[in-house]
Amino acid sequence: MRKPVPIETSARHIHLSRGDLNILFGEGYELTRVKDLSQPGQFACEERVVVVGPKSTFPKVSILGPVRPASQVEFAITDAIKLGVYAPVRESGDVAGSAPCKLVGPKGEVELAEGVIVAKRHIHATPADAEAYGLYDQQIVHVRCESDGRSLIFGDVVVRVHPNFALAMHIDTDESNAGMVRRGTIGEILT
Repeated sequence: MRKPVPIETSARHIHLSRGDLNILFGEGYELTRVKDLSQPGQFACEERVVVVGPKSTFPKVSILGPVRPASQVEFAITDAIKLGVYAPVRESGDVAGSAPCKLVGPKGEVELAEGVIVAKRHIHATPADAEAYGLYDQQIVHVRCESDGRSLIFGDVVVRVHPNFALAMHIDTDESNAGMVRRGTIGEILT
């Protein structure tokens, strides 16, 4: 059985905690929704922050909402190298012991002792999607990506199953460039 999955590129971005949002933008500040993302309830915001590391600075890094329990910066490996930090490959939310950085907003600054990660490539799936494809939560799969002259197979792709997800694979910009992934690219899950 063929198991197609849309492949989406996730560029560098930040998820903020309520406390850090208050420091960076002012007490009680609410994020301004600009565009809904493919995952239900997730959205890109108008607001941007500066990310400062030991070697360089990234101005105007996108914030994704809604707020989260802990702040997290998701960069590609090349971004982390430029910033001057070692960012481990992790699933979203797993920031314990990850790289530090400073965030600068219009009202204040936050020193993150940890929080910079390279997001592990993953597939979002509903329980119905997972059942139809014979997949389960936290399963590791491969995804074949056919492209003009740069076809490849992504390994170590973690399946994340939740009722609030929409079927899609997320990769970072380094991975997208390697596979020449463009809008509308469909991969095939290999189990």
